[in-house]
Amino acid sequence: MENNTISERQPQLRDHVSVEITPEHDELVSSIKEKMENIAVSVCIFRVPKELREHNEKKYTPDHVSIGPLHRAKQTTVPQDDKWRYCYALLNRKPNLEATLSICVKALRELEHKARRCYEGEIDISSSDDFVQLLLIDGCFIIELFLKYAYKSLRSRRDPIFTKPGMLFGLRCDMALLENQIPFFVVQRLFQLVPLPPKCNEPLNELASRFYRRIIPGDDKHVIKDKFNQEGYHLLDLIRHCILPTYPKLHLKEDVPPKDLDCAKNLKRAGIKFKTATSQSFLDIKFAHGVFQIPPLEVHHCTETLLRNLIALEQHQLDDTIQHVTSYAFLMGCLIASEKDVKLLRRRQILIHDEKKDKEVYEIFNKLCKEIKPTDFYYGRLFQEVAEYIKNKSWHEKRQNLDTHLKTPTSVMVFVAAILLLLLTFVGACFSILSFALHHV
Repeated sequence: MENNTISERQPQLRDHVSVEITPEHDELVSSIKEKMENIAVSVCIFRVPKELREHNEKKYTPDHVSIGPLHRAKQTTVPQDDKWRYCYALLNRKPNLEATLSICVKALRELEHKARRCYEGEIDISSSDDFVQLLLIDGCFIIELFLKYAYKSLRSRRDPIFTKPGMLFGLRCDMALLENQIPFFVVQRLFQLVPLPPKCNEPLNELASRFYRRIIPGDDKHVIKDKFNQEGYHLLDLIRHCILPTYPKLHLKEDVPPKDLDCAKNLKRAGIKFKTATSQSFLDIKFAHGVFQIPPLEVHHCTETLLRNLIALEQHQLDDTIQHVTSYAFLMGCLIASEKDVKLLRRRQILIHDEKKDKEVYEIFNKLCKEIKPTDFYYGRLFQEVAEYIKNKSWHEKRQNLDTHLKTPTSVMVFVAAILLLLLTFVGACFSILSFALHHV
């Protein structure tokens, strides 16, 4: 009986054990934690490679809002005061603002070293207080922006973000820039601590998917919502996970690098057809029986910026070494060699845009294709299959033409005459050889 009593009490005793951490131990714990993070935490917010940004600075630099430390000094359309107002609106939903603020700052201090480790290179914010403040203001701004976008009743009538034409669209573009990010775990931690409106019962990822779905390529917005629930390093990485193709990379048939594709116009002349496809990802491009099946891509103001920053992200190995978006840009650049190719793909509903922008769309893919070369090409097998189809089709056409010619009476007569001529030549040669042999016997 006594043993049973002891065993029943043991869990209770363990639950109430308290460990006193002295300042000396506290320093050791912090030191061990930092060492662990130095090894375990990978860089995920990179600077755009020089060769990509050299002639396209605007496509990688925020114009409307700066997020994170890399562009904090840049003057943007949304002033810093507006970000502070959004932060106040979020944290002030409960009466005790100071208590909520204290909880958030304490949590961010615990994440500071881990967050710093996410950035490539040195950050020019040496002060711990300044860095934590930046994470707080930018993280709260993102959360409040998502909330105001999802619930109109939270918006002020004079809020320039929602009343100024083009502002919201510009914000989406800026918040998808590789250098304009804060780690997503920072936003997630704040989302757990800040007072949310009573009407908000959606998780953070769902609010983010609502905000971004208008600029993310793809027909099925429900699929985008589901895929946004995956883990990501930052908002751009969440978008990357959202658009990944649904089938794995196919192995090459040979160990020979595939040749580049011809343009769409020339492929059409060679007998290849182009059709729009319905798929969960715009990267799900297929080729079978002489038909290209390509999901539609809506080309809008943010398309080039989004593609460029996804390509810049793919230059660094994260979870997947395959450069899906880089491969897509290269493939489309091969297909589009002129405005006529853009026109063909637009008429097939593969590219969705105003016909007056054919030249602009051509220039987008033409520049992208010249600037990049995938190191792990996703569509290599597809390129091989197209080349094989054209080769086989050419051989079949030649044989068919020969068969057609042989079926006409004139062709038959010519063919028979040619055979007879060959026979006569052969017989004549035989007689000549025989005569020569007899003459020398």
